[in-house]
Amino acid sequence: MSDSATSGQNVADTDGSHPGAGDGTRAVRAGLPEPVKHEPTLPGPVFAAHFHLPGEPTGPYTYGRDENPTWTHLERAIGELEAPGQDDVETLVFASGMAAISSVLFSQLRTGDAVVLPDDGYQALPLVRAQLEAYGIEVRTAPTAQDAQLDVLDGARLLWIETPSNPGLDVCDVRRLAEAAHARGALVAVDNTLATPLGQRPLDLGADFSVASGTKQLTGHGDVLLGYVAGRDAGAMAAVRRWRKIVGAIPGPMEAWLAHRSIATLQLRADRQNATALKVAEALRARPEISGLRYPGLPDDPSHKIASQQMRRFGCVVSFTLPTRERADRFLDALRLVEGATSFGGVRSTAERRGRWGGDAVPEGFIRLSVGAEDPEDLVSDLLRALEESAG
Repeated sequence: MSDSATSGQNVADTDGSHPGAGDGTRAVRAGLPEPVKHEPTLPGPVFAAHFHLPGEPTGPYTYGRDENPTWTHLERAIGELEAPGQDDVETLVFASGMAAISSVLFSQLRTGDAVVLPDDGYQALPLVRAQLEAYGIEVRTAPTAQDAQLDVLDGARLLWIETPSNPGLDVCDVRRLAEAAHARGALVAVDNTLATPLGQRPLDLGADFSVASGTKQLTGHGDVLLGYVAGRDAGAMAAVRRWRKIVGAIPGPMEAWLAHRSIATLQLRADRQNATALKVAEALRARPEISGLRYPGLPDDPSHKIASQQMRRFGCVVSFTLPTRERADRFLDALRLVEGATSFGGVRSTAERRGRWGGDAVPEGFIRLSVGAEDPEDLVSDLLRALEESAG
């Protein structure tokens, strides 16, 4: 499912990007500056609140809330993954995924506008809805599945898509929704967190913005909070940049450097985690106590057809439901290789009963499982053993 590249071919362009390369080559090389003798391949983080600036304030770096060289390298790297070889795409990094989400919503919407959100998306979206409505913005919602957001799109200024949805893993047709939104004069933003740029490229599917939490699989080690926005419309991205400057939702240089360092292994991690997620889903499918099993990579999953048309990898998250809350809690307690945590995408497998938060419309026994980089056989064995032990 990854791109192919000719072995030994020099695929580097003069701008340092690698549009003709495979995903692994691109991830390893993305955003690196031209090599300098005796200097590190990836320059260390630049810790600076201000920069030496005599005379007129021209040049790329003036003040630490506006720009930082470490951000620049990371933004170039993400841009090369989101839109290989497309020099018109700009990427901006943020302190968190929610900072990135907020930057698009609040920079593009005004009082009297309407926005369409998924009603089955990220749990923090209801908090965003309350703030949007407080600013006099009309919020409409519809499910991700079956492109239901089309039904409430007329007159909207912005369509927000989350595909695959979190935690239900429904998938919508991004290209179809984007074409319909643009025909009605609406902008389109896609939350690409679960897919990552190696799994899905929203800008190529017609979206105006690709937005993601880099906290999850993009960085993959559960030690960095980060978000980003990528887009090719200069005016829209200028508004996003202005919002970042106004609210100061900026990442620290150490976080940005760690994120860039981690992206080098994204293809390795994604391929391992995706392949293992499919094996896990296949193993769980045979269990009678499990219902509502979802993984877009399963051929019989309701989302598989459209996912296979627009996704290059299906992600590392599997969701399913156990009969009761108590059974789910016993199952989670019995796991040895899977940690209890509320994030996903890391190299260590995690799982949680999503109903404990109270914000998702899911059954009490609903489990979101994030598949890590453990040996597939060990992880499947641990899951099946925990199911057996939790039956009593």
